[in-house]
Amino acid sequence: MEMVPSEENQFVPKEGLFWSCRQSVIDEIKRISQIHNAAEEPRVLCIIQDTTSAKTVNERLTLNLPASTTLSKLYEDVAHKARYVNGSFDLAWGNAQNMAPLEHNSEMSLSDSSFEPGGKKNFLQLTDKDGEQPQIASDESGTADSSGLDDSSQERFIGPLQRDGSAGGSGDYSSPSYSYSSILSKSETGYVGLVNQAMTCYLNSLLQTLFMTPEFRNALYNWEFEESEEDPVTSIPYQLQRLFVLLQTSKKRAIETTDVTRSFGWDSSEAWQQHDVQELCRVMFDALEQKWKQTEQADLINQLYQGKLKDYVRCLECGYESWRIDTYLDIPLVIRPFGASQAYGSVEEALQAFIQPETLDGPNQYFCERCKKKCDARKGLRFLHFPYLLTLQLKRFDFDYTTMHRIKLNDRMTFPEELDMSPFIDVEDEKSPQTESCTDSGAENEGSCHSDQMSNDFSTDDCVDEGICLDSTSSTERALKPKSLLTFELFSVMVHSGSAAGGHYYAYIKSFSDGQWYSFNDQHVSKITQDDIRKTYGGSSGSRGYYSSAFASSTNAYMLIYRLKDPSRNSRFLSVEDFPEHIKSLVQKEKESEEQEKRQREIERNTCKIKLFCVHPVKMMMESKLEVHKDKILREATEMAYKLMELEGVVPLDCCRLVKYDEFHEYLERSYEGEEDTPMGLLLGGVKSSYMFDLLLETRRPDQVFQPYKPGEVMVKVHVVDLKTETITLPISVRAYLNQSITEFKQLIAQATGLSAETMRVVLERCYNDLRLLYVPNKTLKAEGFFRSNKVFVESSELTDHQVPFTDSLLWKLLDRHGNTIRLFVLLPEQSPGTLASRTLCQKAGEDSDGPFEGSKGNRKSVEAILEESTEKLKNLSLQQQQQQGSSASDSQKSSDTSDFEHIESPTQEADSNSSLCVAADSRELENRISGSSDTENQFVCEERSDSEVNNDRSTSSVDSDILSSSHSSDTLCNADSGPIQLANGLDSHSITSSRRSKAHEGKKETWDTAEEDSGTDSEYDDNGKSKAEAQYLYFRAEPYSQDDASWDTHKCLVLHVDKRITLAAFKQNLEPYVGVPSSQFKVFRVYANNQEFESVRLNETLSSFSDDNKITIRLGRALKKGEYRVKVFQLLVNEPEPCKFLVDTVFAKGMTVRQSKEELLPQLKEQCKLDLSIDRVRLRKKTWKNPGTVFLDYHVYEEDISISSNWEVFLEVLDDSEKMKSMSQLAILTRKWNPATMNLGPFQEAILESSSVEELKEKLSEMSGIPLENLEFAKGRGTFPCDISVLEIHQDLDWNPKVSTLNVWPLYICDDGAVVFYRDSRDEPLELSEDERNELMKKESSRLLKTGHRVSYSPRKEKALKIYLDGGPVRDPGQD
Repeated sequence: MEMVPSEENQFVPKEGLFWSCRQSVIDEIKRISQIHNAAEEPRVLCIIQDTTSAKTVNERLTLNLPASTTLSKLYEDVAHKARYVNGSFDLAWGNAQNMAPLEHNSEMSLSDSSFEPGGKKNFLQLTDKDGEQPQIASDESGTADSSGLDDSSQERFIGPLQRDGSAGGSGDYSSPSYSYSSILSKSETGYVGLVNQAMTCYLNSLLQTLFMTPEFRNALYNWEFEESEEDPVTSIPYQLQRLFVLLQTSKKRAIETTDVTRSFGWDSSEAWQQHDVQELCRVMFDALEQKWKQTEQADLINQLYQGKLKDYVRCLECGYESWRIDTYLDIPLVIRPFGASQAYGSVEEALQAFIQPETLDGPNQYFCERCKKKCDARKGLRFLHFPYLLTLQLKRFDFDYTTMHRIKLNDRMTFPEELDMSPFIDVEDEKSPQTESCTDSGAENEGSCHSDQMSNDFSTDDCVDEGICLDSTSSTERALKPKSLLTFELFSVMVHSGSAAGGHYYAYIKSFSDGQWYSFNDQHVSKITQDDIRKTYGGSSGSRGYYSSAFASSTNAYMLIYRLKDPSRNSRFLSVEDFPEHIKSLVQKEKESEEQEKRQREIERNTCKIKLFCVHPVKMMMESKLEVHKDKILREATEMAYKLMELEGVVPLDCCRLVKYDEFHEYLERSYEGEEDTPMGLLLGGVKSSYMFDLLLETRRPDQVFQPYKPGEVMVKVHVVDLKTETITLPISVRAYLNQSITEFKQLIAQATGLSAETMRVVLERCYNDLRLLYVPNKTLKAEGFFRSNKVFVESSELTDHQVPFTDSLLWKLLDRHGNTIRLFVLLPEQSPGTLASRTLCQKAGEDSDGPFEGSKGNRKSVEAILEESTEKLKNLSLQQQQQQGSSASDSQKSSDTSDFEHIESPTQEADSNSSLCVAADSRELENRISGSSDTENQFVCEERSDSEVNNDRSTSSVDSDILSSSHSSDTLCNADSGPIQLANGLDSHSITSSRRSKAHEGKKETWDTAEEDSGTDSEYDDNGKSKAEAQYLYFRAEPYSQDDASWDTHKCLVLHVDKRITLAAFKQNLEPYVGVPSSQFKVFRVYANNQEFESVRLNETLSSFSDDNKITIRLGRALKKGEYRVKVFQLLVNEPEPCKFLVDTVFAKGMTVRQSKEELLPQLKEQCKLDLSIDRVRLRKKTWKNPGTVFLDYHVYEEDISISSNWEVFLEVLDDSEKMKSMSQLAILTRKWNPATMNLGPFQEAILESSSVEELKEKLSEMSGIPLENLEFAKGRGTFPCDISVLEIHQDLDWNPKVSTLNVWPLYICDDGAVVFYRDSRDEPLELSEDERNELMKKESSRLLKTGHRVSYSPRKEKALKIYLDGGPVRDPGQD
């Protein structure tokens, strides 16, 4: 055999070399083919957010994978790229709440797991698994080993740590772009975070500080809870104990604080209230002291946190001193003294200022009891005892009385890591023998004592228990004490980031175990450096003036906690091994609870949650949520759904099955024959946060057989139409294929309905107002527009209706009526005589059921008789009212306008409008959603109609005001001129809308009410006085109805089935026999869900905005005539706190003069408002919101000189004298004097100007006020009438004495009546106010302006007081919600 050298210089057989080369070529071809196929395969773009740490939460990891990639491979790729250990994290959908993680070991492809290919972004979140942060892959594991990767694969990492450094080293802080170290997991920092409930960051900061205080934590552990004595839920110490145990032993990254806040008596609303952390500290300590009474921990707070100081006053002449002893838990340090331009630079400076005495001299002299006179004295504070744990509060929040702002001071204040408190004791002052008198703030009775008594107040026991007593030893002994006894070390800095309006709290805390500083920022715990602590000194960038802005945000220290450096007292944390027995039991209990929670989360992670529907034989359509484990088989899931839907005892279990269902389209997608033992996880496509489909629990009768539903089928609901009885049956469900022809589809329907396929007509309703006759035999269903769920109407008869065009056929008209008829509930007025008419009419309809024509005749006769009777009654009533009015009213009063009812004429509507008031069958048949349930597809949803948008509060009276719409609807249905064509079923040719039947309107003239559009008013009558409703008729049928609603039980109620394309005018015309008065004498109010009523007044609009079961209330009252307008009249009271007062609703007409309207208005005001006014002492003027405008002169004519519109409002002003406005060239100005010397404003006075000259205005003001012309200054008011402004701002904020010659130019722009002008005497100087007077006046002005609704410069957020309830919660008023 011939041998040849290989690449390794070894000899191989020649044939072997050939086959080796051949195999290499084949492998290369396969590899190229795979690459080519992968290139053609759709790819899935995954964008992954790492939410496991604060640093990585803003990072994004991007993967572009083939659609065939499995979920397990996805986890491997993410682990490799993020450099985590696979299996130590979860992936969940990022755009859904309650996210269920993706399966770790699933072999399902991305395309089968709801991932969208084709460049669409699929957002995922990388989250903790079981509450623990992901494990970082080491180089040895191979996951993070990148040595074998080329440069192209070296992408940026997503993870909490740099992969090339070890945790905890100096390299942790080497990043120049981020001040914190990398966020560490709990296993590396050893600490657990706290979850922020909403705005509880202040609570988390304090809890972490207390937890990191060894003395407090150990003392809390030594306290034992007695469950027999107290409820654990309301026990604050017990819940703190549990929380501390979890913080020390839990493996979670963060734990909840809800149990602690529940023990405070807080509800969920408290989580949304942010409070001051220092306030919380005081309140919590008080609560703990109350709970720890009669226990070993009763004095714990005082032992750790309480100090004492002396508040003294010393006479500078005799040395006599009066003093008292105060205790403190924290020392408040001023950042910047009041009135100072510089802040204290350090805590030491602020402490020195705290104890710096002030001298009482001059008017502030102190009355010395020894000298028996007022003497100069020194007043100050002196520290007597420092607590073991020293708390310093930096008072960064203040109030600026100049701007009335609550502000935050962001000035820089340094603080040392070790604080020496020895300089803050005044040793020389303690040596004075002149101390005579003292009072102890803690004593019940105050009196005098000597210095030796003062020493006795602080025994050696106090020194041992509470810390350092500096007053019980001599100065010599104190001087010999080492400085270390007065040295405190910083271990907690509570930081506030934000402004006075709100912000965020977190804590920097030093561990006494290793001396390392950590940031406890809610659930995130990380290492920090000294540089991070120095950044909390504060100091805002740039110059902010004396005070920083009310909304300037900054980050700085707010509370500092120091611990005394005393090796004999400094404690260490208790280890788990040293826990007391009751704490060990608690640890075990919490561990078991956490394990149970972990198991529950695992169950939840493997539970499929999907919507479940069922057509219950008794309860109709039911909806619930089926929660089933992914490993449960279909048979077991069916049993669970069977019990969930309460079918036991109603339907046998073997008559139920689960099918795939699309509730939105009401489509049965597929059934699961032969898959009863298949796990639900496989059937549903895995555990997902949401599914694109639902499940339906389908039922059958024992004698029926389930129909298989195959994928690809379409569902068709078939309604059978009977033209003879004019009825439409409930739907029958039929399943078909899109590739079936119309002929095959007809045969399928014939089998299901028993109709003849040869004479069958099939009409498809594709959407609302779109009916299509399917007449092409070979056309497929897909070509005809069938979709997943469809509705068809079928009819099979031998009538000649087949021969006419479809849009002219009786079938079309019946379907058209069916699709447009709605059911309305109508409340008739109590005094209406029409109830008898409706009841008699409907009884006749029930009796005359032989045919439509006979029934119509019978009904017509009864309606005529009832109308004649009811009209005669109302005629007599109207005549009586007119006679009474004629005898009592003046000749100028028009009874036709003031009467609730005009002369009532009998309606002219005869057979045409009454022939179809009752028909043989209700066209509004309910349809099943699947089988036996109602079909809601025929309910028409549309936009709100153009009813009035203003709620009429006076609509409950028997005669209501008309609220007119300001614009006409552009899509109003137009009626043809020709009369109605009577049909056998009571329909007419006008039932055809232009959208459905364009041919029906060809060659027909449409009558648009242009006169009404020009006038802006709707009227029921045309120029000849003929009712417009007579020109049209659409389907209308009434029947009695007894409403169970308590608000309706005393009224008469009708159920109307009416075509919603009918106009309001025609609708009212059809209601006449039931109301008992002509349509011009009653009004229609639409009732909304909240029982608000709005009047429908646009008579040429249709009822298209109404839907099934809407409510309507009919109220008696005169409707507007053409050219009339409903007007609201308000009284203008310029010098009242509320200058705008509603008076009455009235009617103004086109062509009426202003004087005529006043003549008709004054009697109405006298009757309704008890105002007896003279016509020459009142004026009407324009009203624009609250602003008075143009004065209307008596000779002005509405619509000619004065534009008038629907829903108009006017001011009525009562004058002190006769009207001075005689011409439109005059100008009426409202003036008000400002008196700086007394800081008040005078009343409004009107000035009538003949021109727009500034000089004339100043002359008029000078004449009115007596101020010399050269000393008079004026300014235009700002805002809406009455242009209120604070008296502290008016003198400098307004633009006084503008340099213009006319009023109608900038900056005045006074071109109309009603402008407000302030004026003053330039010789008057503003009143000098003290600070207290200014603050008091500011408060009064703010209160006044808030009440009047005018602007206030600052409106602070109202804060809720922080309280901790020891009895489990606040006492609530039972009457409160």
